[in-house]
Amino acid sequence: MTETPSAGKSKRLVSLDALRGFTIAAMVIVNDPGSWSHVYRPLEHAEWNGCTITDLVFPFFLFIVGISIALAYSKRLEANVSKKSIYRKIIIRSVNIYVLGIFLWLFPEFQFDSIRWVGVLPRISFVFLACALLFLNTNWKQQIRIGAGILLAYWIVMAYIPIPGIGRPDLSMPEKNWANYLDTLILPGVMWQKTWDPEGILSTFPAIVTGMIGMLIGKLYLTVKDENKRLVWLYFAGFTMFLAGGIWNWFFPINKNIWTSSYVLYTSGLGTLGLATCILIVDIWGHTRWTLLGRVYGANAITSYVLAGVLTLVFYGMRIGGASLNEWFMSGLTPLGLDPKFVSMLYAVIYMWIVFIPALIMYRRKIFIRI
Repeated sequence: MTETPSAGKSKRLVSLDALRGFTIAAMVIVNDPGSWSHVYRPLEHAEWNGCTITDLVFPFFLFIVGISIALAYSKRLEANVSKKSIYRKIIIRSVNIYVLGIFLWLFPEFQFDSIRWVGVLPRISFVFLACALLFLNTNWKQQIRIGAGILLAYWIVMAYIPIPGIGRPDLSMPEKNWANYLDTLILPGVMWQKTWDPEGILSTFPAIVTGMIGMLIGKLYLTVKDENKRLVWLYFAGFTMFLAGGIWNWFFPINKNIWTSSYVLYTSGLGTLGLATCILIVDIWGHTRWTLLGRVYGANAITSYVLAGVLTLVFYGMRIGGASLNEWFMSGLTPLGLDPKFVSMLYAVIYMWIVFIPALIMYRRKIFIRI
């Protein structure tokens, strides 16, 4: 998961940097509305089964993590960098990302008796660790077999194997599935949904497959040298996965909360189509100016995400005259007749641009923090 921007090294990677950065920008927007009481439906997660635009953000990032692994470690292996050195850096990076996730959860009160041991950054660390190790020790055919095996096994377990004390799983209810059962039984600390967590234990396995598909797409990108053929293959692979995920949805509903197998294929397909489109517009047609936001955020992706979390202390936690900045913003604009949902979204967009400022300063000063 390299965070070094590629614009100055290899033009063909500008599209990937841009896609990564736009994903982070979208993550900031959906995580930081002016008011959670006033949010447009597409900017919320699906309550259970289903998929909104917001539900695409996290799998897109994990998909890009997989692509970045394929691109970065292929070069290192070609340069005969020792695997021992690579393993050490993989472990250090995984630990750093995980610790940052715990830090963001504890910040700013640091109540160590109520730690959420899983979450967005912890899941990224697990996916990165598993995918990087798989990339170094398996070939693409083995990765396809492992990924397909995980998705099929997950489907069978989640949909058909009886749960102790509950019976056959009911995928229409959050409390009647194996992911919920294992989180309740095993997962320590605070859980996002009290008795289960959307980044819990069992659903991490199909999330790893999302990263593995990214690795396979990265392998495809490196293998097919002709730009036009590469584009055709990417569009074909993306549409095939998107279609397969839609069909699988009939039997195993698309669901981000438990990261169903259909959700993996559906979102990975869309991610591949998005990448292919970025390659077409940026790398082939040469239109790069519009990608500045993406390139800046993508250059320090994890750093920008952490910065957005830290700055919430000021923009959501600091109280001035009895109200926080987001509350003042909402109460100041909604009396003008503006839709509260629009005002809430506007605040999120402004906040995204505020986070962009330090990211831009780092980008222009060539400060690229490799976490």
